[in-house]
Amino acid sequence: MKIRPMNDRILVVRVEEEKKTAGGIIIPDTAKEKPQEGKVMAAGPGKMGEDGKRIPMELKKGDRVLFSKYAGSEIKIDGVEHIFMREDDILGILE
Repeated sequence: MKIRPMNDRILVVRVEEEKKTAGGIIIPDTAKEKPQEGKVMAAGPGKMGEDGKRIPMELKKGDRVLFSKYAGSEIKIDGVEHIFMREDDILGILE
């Protein structure tokens, strides 16, 4: 299924985090927090400014990003969990 986000929305898939600590302790699934890091799968064209002109997005497909803990709406697409969120919910781009 193909989805194209509207305006300043992006579609992000979470990046899997390590199942072990640096010391080698295995973390059970029940104790894990959802990662706040993801990969941009699709980005909208940008939001409309007050003057009626479109403000382009700084993000693009393939960017690795950090986002706030409770950002966006979780949805499943083809069995994979994705998050729809606004560009404002992104804390930074990982380089």
